[in-house]
Amino acid sequence: MLRLEGIEIGMGGESLRADLSLRPGARVAVLGPSGAGKSTLLDVIAGFRVPARGRVTWDSVDLTRAPPQGRPVSILFQDGNLFPHLTLSRNLGLALRPDGRRPDAAARARIEAALDRVGLAGLGDRRPGTLSGGQMGRAALARVLLQDRPVLLLDEPFAALGPALKTEMLALVAEVADELGALTLLVTHDPADARRFAGQVVLVAEGVAHPPADTAALLDDPPLALRDYLG
Repeated sequence: MLRLEGIEIGMGGESLRADLSLRPGARVAVLGPSGAGKSTLLDVIAGFRVPARGRVTWDSVDLTRAPPQGRPVSILFQDGNLFPHLTLSRNLGLALRPDGRRPDAAARARIEAALDRVGLAGLGDRRPGTLSGGQMGRAALARVLLQDRPVLLLDEPFAALGPALKTEMLALVAEVADELGALTLLVTHDPADARRFAGQVVLVAEGVAHPPADTAALLDDPPLALRDYLG
């Protein structure tokens, strides 16, 4: 269980509060107005920010001051976060060998299997600059498979993709998350993404990250803060 207990996060003169729990394996959309603190919430879970108050725990282990590399968390960024001078296989190898050493035969086999799983078989020698946006997203998912961590954070990684390709990528994320049994949090501005992807929604609005609510129930009868945002 991921718990945010009495969390308070400073945001340039304002603050964001969170007191909630998220179960392993759940798919959760993080929805709310621009600037409300959705990405900030993920930063605290990932370890990029330390809250002013409260605790972040996973399976009762306190992660509040643990560095990002010491947390059971994988992250998908909008830019894919791949090194442009390395081949795709070498980039993915860093998920297995963060020290940068070349992967051995067993590791190379795992990398090839991950590339095949996300539809990139045979592209391991390509560099990121030669990949399309959809291929970059698939490469990021291959890295998630290799990292095999129980919490997956997505901060609008497919925002630049067209509607059809974004739908395809979200379906692939759902498959990968289910295979890993990972708790998955997806930041999005699009309620259609939330309906398509997530069984629950964490609404971030008016300084509060609210406890998770059923997606259909929340969007069918939104509270005022969400109704104003959705229009």
